Amino acid sequence: MLINTSVLNAVFLSLRTDFNKAFQAAPTKWGRIAMRVPSGSAQNDYKWLSSFPRMRRWIGDKHVKSLAAFSYTIVNDDWEATIEVDRNHIADDTLGIYAPQAQMAGFAAAQLPDEIVFALVAAGATNSCYDGQPFFATDHPVGTSTASNKDNNPLQADTLAHAQASYGAARSAMQAYVDDEGRSLGVMPDVLLVPPALEDTARILMTAERFGDNPNPYRNTAEVVVSPWLTDPDAWYLLDCTKPVRPFIYQERTAPTFVQQTGMDNDAVFNRRAYKYGAEARAAGGYAFWQLAYANIP
Repeated sequence: MLINTSVLNAVFLSLRTDFNKAFQAAPTKWGRIAMRVPSGSAQNDYKWLSSFPRMRRWIGDKHVKSLAAFSYTIVNDDWEATIEVDRNHIADDTLGIYAPQAQMAGFAAAQLPDEIVFALVAAGATNSCYDGQPFFATDHPVGTSTASNKDNNPLQADTLAHAQASYGAARSAMQAYVDDEGRSLGVMPDVLLVPPALEDTARILMTAERFGDNPNPYRNTAEVVVSPWLTDPDAWYLLDCTKPVRPFIYQERTAPTFVQQTGMDNDAVFNRRAYKYGAEARAAGGYAFWQLAYANIP
């Protein structure tokens, strides 16, 4: 086969089709616990997170809440997945061997938000959020006091007492959160996020009708979300994803796109007869309101 611009464009279109089909079909879970925030520059400023918006009774002048002196920015990262196609394989019309690579690139590109968001969850006890504390911490400042969204209770579903001491305690703690004026934030957790090792326990906790002689008060109170990106077999998380702002942020500057480098004068083509195709993206992740998430890390 004579290799020219028309042939190279046809190769690109074929691989891009494989990429896009896999991209569209790939399963993702990040959207259940995170919000997509578009980015128009190298980074986004999230200083607004210092104020949890609440309505108040209007008496006299409006009460204007200024932003606290926190600085929280999320800087976009570059991401890529590249395929190298041998010129001889184009000439010999044996491009079928590259279709699986293009499909896997599409699959990986679709799951990039999962990788970013669930890595944030796993590192939440060390990575800082808008108030300068780790996202999961025992001493988040609230007015003149502090509040905790972190404990060390193992998730248990064998008895009512154990369920109350683990899931029940986290649920009660979240519902008790107040703002800096002492008013309830109305937190209502609805997602129980667990690693694969805790899936059975979580599903029993959410579906069992009874614990022995006692009814299960937690049945169907949260959706179980299981993520293979969570590698700590004992850590589990309770999240409120009922509000417009989710606990985690997926910041997208450039969505994954399929690109090519096929110029005849390219060094890779000249030296190694290699054309390059692949996915590129610019994105990052971060933390929103800590009040919407609670971690138990035994």
